[in-house]
Amino acid sequence: MYGEVESVERISQGMIRIILGGGELNGFVPAPFADQYINAYFIPKGAPYEAPFDLEQLKEVKSGFQPRARRFTIRKWDEKSKLMTIDFFTHGDQGHAGVWAQNAKPGDRLQFKGPNGSYSPDSTADWHLLAGDESAIPAISASIEAMHSSKICIAFMVVDSPEQEISLQSDAKLKLTWLHRSKATEPEAVLLEAIKGFTFPSGKYDAFIHGEAAEVREIRKHLIRDRGVDKSASSISPYWRRDHTDEEWRSVKKQWLEDQRKEDEASLPK
Repeated sequence: MYGEVESVERISQGMIRIILGGGELNGFVPAPFADQYINAYFIPKGAPYEAPFDLEQLKEVKSGFQPRARRFTIRKWDEKSKLMTIDFFTHGDQGHAGVWAQNAKPGDRLQFKGPNGSYSPDSTADWHLLAGDESAIPAISASIEAMHSSKICIAFMVVDSPEQEISLQSDAKLKLTWLHRSKATEPEAVLLEAIKGFTFPSGKYDAFIHGEAAEVREIRKHLIRDRGVDKSASSISPYWRRDHTDEEWRSVKKQWLEDQRKEDEASLPK
């Protein structure tokens, strides 16, 4: 399936919002999750094909020209207009997806598979905890917007500087804290320390925590060991890993998750 770029807007210093329409989006069926995502395919410069393409036929194309698959949260799907909004966090000239987003213009095509997902706010929870870095902002934003007005939502989001913050709207009773690495003595621990220092409300809660692998792992251990989070009602896992390319991270993620499972068991009270 593919869509065509309808508009491009920079919504913060590092975030570009792209709205897709047309193409094959009339046949798009959304997933029943707040964090629904697609696997998008980005075509390397100089590749001898364009979207839409047949992935099976491209197996004969040289490896350097194979499309690069990247996972992106659907920030918003408008069923009436058949428009899909995706927010891209960019890193200058790094990464296939970010470079594509920075150069996107109306009429450009983006091919993808999906959607899929795993998390929606637990309607039986008394309150919700959401935390993450730039990679999780779209999913956290969509989840916050999906919450009922009677719910309490506590959110922590870490970015490099205030210029990378975005505007969010929610009917829920939202307490949003932006954290900045540029002001922290230990940038890699800023999210964990904020959660540790927060006084949790009483009652049942679920959690959505996503971001860099090592940071998420430490937060997960804290929530399981010290806060008694219900893992079955939460989504706590990494989107990326520091000093790893996307391909490198995918190659070790399965083992990382197995190690995390063992750590979860060790963190539980005996």
